[in-house]
Amino acid sequence: QVQLVESGGGLVQAGGSLRLSCAASGRGFSSYNMGWFRQAPGKEREFVAAISREGGYTSYADSLKGRFTIARDNAKNTVYLQMNSLKAEDTAVYYCAADLSVRVGQNPIEYAYWGLGTRVIVSS
Repeated sequence: QVQLVESGGGLVQAGGSLRLSCAASGRGFSSYNMGWFRQAPGKEREFVAAISREGGYTSYADSLKGRFTIARDNAKNTVYLQMNSLKAEDTAVYYCAADLSVRVGQNPIEYAYWGLGTRVIVSS
C-alpha cells in the first residue's frame, strides 16, 4: 500500500506558475501509475494528467495540454505537476492518485490510493 502527500499549492496570480509535488511512502512506488486530478467547488473531480510507472507514457486532459506537465522521479518517490499560465478556472483542490493496474487511467474510479489534496487559488 502507498500513502500520498501533496504539497506546493497556494495563491498565485493569473498567468503565474506553480509546481505541485506528491510524495509517496510505502514500498514499490515505481510499480504504480500516478495521476493528478482536481476538484473545484461545486464540481465533480476531474482528470488532469497521468504518468506510467517508469514515466515513458503521459496523458493530459485536452483542455490542459501545453500548460501542465506531469513528471516523476522514482528515486525520490515523487510525482510532480508543473502548472504554467494559470487561469482563474484552474482554482481547485488538486489530488494525487496511484494505482497498480496496467492501464494508465483518466477516470478517478481507476485509482485506488489518494492523497488529501493541496489547494490552488488563482486570482484574476
